[in-house]
Amino acid sequence: MSRRHPWQLEPEPDAPFPPAHTALREPDGLLAVGGDLSPIRLLNAYANGIFPWFSDGQPPLWWSPDPRMVFRTDGVRLSSRFRRQLRHSTWTLRADTAFAAVIRACAASPRPGQDGTWITDDMMLAYQALHALGHAHSVEVFDGERLVGGIYGVAIGRMFFGESMFSAASGGSKVALAGLAHCLRCWGWPLIDAQVENDHLLRMGAEHLTREQFLGVVRRQVREDGAEGAWTRRFGVMQAAALAEDVPDTPAR
Repeated sequence: MSRRHPWQLEPEPDAPFPPAHTALREPDGLLAVGGDLSPIRLLNAYANGIFPWFSDGQPPLWWSPDPRMVFRTDGVRLSSRFRRQLRHSTWTLRADTAFAAVIRACAASPRPGQDGTWITDDMMLAYQALHALGHAHSVEVFDGERLVGGIYGVAIGRMFFGESMFSAASGGSKVALAGLAHCLRCWGWPLIDAQVENDHLLRMGAEHLTREQFLGVVRRQVREDGAEGAWTRRFGVMQAAALAEDVPDTPAR
């Protein structure tokens, strides 16, 4: 008989999570409830294919859905029209120079079908703590000195777990994702975790992996030598226009 309720986590930050395959089918992927957002618990969660997702007023909820949405780092797609526009862009990309601003912008961005945000004040503080420890990173898109797009997530070994992205100008989040994928591909990182399906991600080339497939990749990649600490110097300054030639066209659907 399958379990009908999520696991209640023990209060100790290093308490283990239940196996991901025991997650509920409805709601899809709900695995555990409770605990906190301490760095040790968050890193343990991601290393086991689990992420937190909950709203203000709820206890932490921990998820491992099946299937899992991912981007291959050589698989991010941009439309022909957007690539033509991008060739004339003067935008630039940097990493880890405005992490707090990126996560605040993600929290403030409206989401279709959602009332409010799941990026609570506690979540922002938790990921800023991970950033200070060199485990959470942002890629930022600038028009001059104006922040027009960005993405942030968690890196363990050679696995990047995407959390959220935003646009303050049309296409800002697309450029941030494409720039992140280009960088990670050059470093030999194969996947970006995108967590759950939506149409926007599918149009940009996201794919499904079964939970078993995803966990197999995660187990391998988190053991690889990664890139802890700030990515600012390693990432450098990237020209958005260069991504127009680097990123393939969106496939016809």
